[in-house]
Amino acid sequence: MNVIVSRVKEVFLSVVPIILLVLILNFTISPMDTTLIIRFLIGALFVILGLTIFLLGVDIGITPFGSLTGASIAKTNKLWIVLIAGLIFGFFISIAEPGLMVLAHQINIVTLGQISKISILIIVSIGLAIMLVLGFIRIFYNIPLYKILFVLYLITFVLAIFSSREFLAISFDASGSTTGILAVPFILSLSTGISKLKKDSKASEKDSFGLVAIASTGAIISVLILDIFSKPNEFSAEINSEISSLNSVLEAFIKIIPNCLMESFIAILPLLVILLVLQKISLRLKKKELRKLLTGFIFTFIGLFIFLLGVNAGFMDVGTSIGNDLVLSDNKIYIIIIGFILGFVTILAEPAVYVLTHQIEDVTSGYIKRKVVLIPLAIGVGLAVALSVIRILIPKIQLWHYLLPGYIICLLMMFFIPKLFVGIAFDAGGVATGPMTATFILAFIQGAANAFEEANLMVDGFGMIATVSMTPIITLEILGLIFAIKLRKKGVESKNG
Repeated sequence: MNVIVSRVKEVFLSVVPIILLVLILNFTISPMDTTLIIRFLIGALFVILGLTIFLLGVDIGITPFGSLTGASIAKTNKLWIVLIAGLIFGFFISIAEPGLMVLAHQINIVTLGQISKISILIIVSIGLAIMLVLGFIRIFYNIPLYKILFVLYLITFVLAIFSSREFLAISFDASGSTTGILAVPFILSLSTGISKLKKDSKASEKDSFGLVAIASTGAIISVLILDIFSKPNEFSAEINSEISSLNSVLEAFIKIIPNCLMESFIAILPLLVILLVLQKISLRLKKKELRKLLTGFIFTFIGLFIFLLGVNAGFMDVGTSIGNDLVLSDNKIYIIIIGFILGFVTILAEPAVYVLTHQIEDVTSGYIKRKVVLIPLAIGVGLAVALSVIRILIPKIQLWHYLLPGYIICLLMMFFIPKLFVGIAFDAGGVATGPMTATFILAFIQGAANAFEEANLMVDGFGMIATVSMTPIITLEILGLIFAIKLRKKGVESKNG
C-alpha cells in the first residue's frame, strides 16, 4: 500500500506544477479555448493515472524480471550469451519506452510521415542495444568509463559534421528520450545480475554508473548514420493547429483508443514472450512468483495505454497552443521566462532526480548535500529550455552552437573529476529528460517554432531535449570538481594536523 501511495505522490507532484502553470497562463497572458482546457485537464488526469499504474507495473514486473534475467544469464558464465541477451533486451526495452514513443510520434506528425514513427523506434533501439552490449563488455574487461565516453562522443561529433541540421536535433533528442522511466530501471537491474560475472563486487557497483550513458550514445550515433545513408533532400514540416469544437472533446479521446491500445500491446508483447520463454528454459519460477511478474506486465500495459491516451488526446495540445500564443505576443520576454519556469519546476518535480540527489549525497558521504545538487540542476534545466526558446527567436543560433562547446566542456572535465562522478553525471542527462520534458515542454517548443515565421519547425522544433540532457552533465561535473577540491583540502589539513 505504501508503494502505491508513494508512486501516486511522485507522479502527482511531477504533473501538478504543469497544470497550475497552464491555468495561470490561461487566466492571464495566454487565454485558451474552453474545449482545449477541458481536454488538457482530462488528459492530465489520464497522464497521472497512466504513469502511476505504469511505474507500479515496472516495480512489480519489469525491474524484477531484469534482475532475474541478469542473474540467470550470469549463471551460464559465458560472455557471448550475455552479449546476445544485451542485444535482445536493449532493443525491446527501448521500443517500449514511453518518452521515445512520444518523440517518434511527434517526428512522424511534424514531418508528415516522411520520417515514420516505426523507423525512428527501430533505428534508435538498434543503436541502444549495440551500445548496451558495449557497456557490458566495458564492465567485464574493466575498461575506464571516461575512455569509452571520450571515443563515443568523438565518433558522434565526426558523424555530426556530415549530418543535416534536422537529423542532428532528432538524434540528440532521441538519446534523451530513450533513457527514461522504463529503460533505466530495467538496464540497471539487468546489469546488477550480470555484474555477478565479476569477482569484485565493489568494482561492479561502481561500474553500474555510466551504463545508461553509454547506451544513450547509441541513439545519437544510429540516427546520424541513418541520415548519412538516407539523405532526404528536404522535409515538409507542419503542426495541425486546429482546435476541436466542444462536441468533440470525448471524440478526441475515443478516436485514438485503438491506436494507443495497439502501440501499448506491441511495446509490451516482446518482453512478455521473452519472460514466458525464459520461464520454460531457465527461470522456472513458482506459480506465485510468475503470477506477480505477469501482474506487473499487465499493469505496465494498462498504464502505458492510459498515458499515451492522455498525452495524445489533450495534454500536448495545450503545450503547443501556449508556445504558439506566446511567441506571437508583442513582448517576447514572456516566452523566455515561461520556458525557464517550465524547465525549473519540471526538474524539481521529477521523481528520478530525487533518487539521483540522494545517491550523490550517499556517494560523497554527505559532503555534497542534495539541496546543493537540486537547485543548480533545476537552474541548469530551466536555462536549457530558455536557450531553446532563444534559438527559435534568433534563427542564426543553431543547435551545434550549444552542443559542441557544451560537450567539449563535459569531455574535458572528465579528466579532472573523481571517476565515479563521470558515470553519475552522464547518467543524469537521461534522468533530466523525464515524461514531462518529452511531452509538454516538447510540445511547447514545437508550438513556438511552428508559429514564428523566421523559425524552421524541423530544425528549431527539436533539440530542446538534447540541450536539457546536456546541462545536468555539466552541473554534476562541476560539483564533482568541487568535491575533489574539498577532499584535497581535507587531505592537506589532516596532514598538517
